[in-house]
Amino acid sequence: MKIAFVVDPLVTFKIYKDTTFVMMREAQARGHEVYAIEQEALYWQKNRVSAFASRIHLTGHSSVWFQAEAAQAHYLTDFDAVIMRKDPPFDMEYVYSTYLLEAAQAEGVKVFNRARGIRDHNEKLAIARYASYIAPTLVTRRADLLRDFLAEHQDIILKPLDGMGGASVFRVRQDDPNVSVIIETLTQLGQRMIMAQRYLLDIAQGDKRILLIAGKPVPYCLARIPQAGETRGNLAAGGTGVARELTPRDLEIAHALGPKLYEQGLFLVGLDVIGSCLTEINVTSPTCFQEISQQSHCDVAALFVDALEQEMK
Repeated sequence: MKIAFVVDPLVTFKIYKDTTFVMMREAQARGHEVYAIEQEALYWQKNRVSAFASRIHLTGHSSVWFQAEAAQAHYLTDFDAVIMRKDPPFDMEYVYSTYLLEAAQAEGVKVFNRARGIRDHNEKLAIARYASYIAPTLVTRRADLLRDFLAEHQDIILKPLDGMGGASVFRVRQDDPNVSVIIETLTQLGQRMIMAQRYLLDIAQGDKRILLIAGKPVPYCLARIPQAGETRGNLAAGGTGVARELTPRDLEIAHALGPKLYEQGLFLVGLDVIGSCLTEINVTSPTCFQEISQQSHCDVAALFVDALEQEMK
């Protein structure tokens, strides 16, 4: 197969932990051709979606890990599969890219994750579709409603709807002297909606990343445990990742959501679960393949390419 990955610049990859890197490595190891497309290289002309794509060869070395051929113009229909792995932020340029990928799908291109599926699932708000699995949650821009929610639950998390890696996530208690400024800052004085969730004590045991591939759960999750004195378990915020087998509750959530998300074109999904509660549904560029594989007997990249090959039959 010829597989094109829509990615950030390859020179920015941290290959010791990058999930897209191990996807590429596994694909190449099986004899598939691997191509890289940066977001700005996508374009539409003469009723066709095209891109400047570079065929890349992984070297197996950590210092110079890839060799890239000169980028050439390709119709996206030249590729058997296009895998959207551009990292957030989910800004308008990202949205425009999904429009182009959706047009390519209309030409017959197989895109993973499907463009509309990505657009339709804000990684914070998508949990509203599965309310029976979530903690008490409020989405609003109104300070009075946020204060009422805090008064009811006493200890809450406030976060933007477009954040990633734990950025701008605040834990707020009823007696916090900074409540007003936190609300004003996050909502931009009432101009932006944010999410409030009841604080979950189970965060001490980790914010679990559960991976779904083609609607089915990977048997191990990565519990991201906050460092001392920190609320957030995100690895980008200094959390420690520990691979664990899925619990019965994890499996319940995964089996309930997996088929529904897969039906909407979401081939790879990262569910975030704290304790027994679903907190986020990650669809743009889910990670944690390497951390899980390194700590268990489960080769997640192999599971991913297995499922991708099955999709292409």
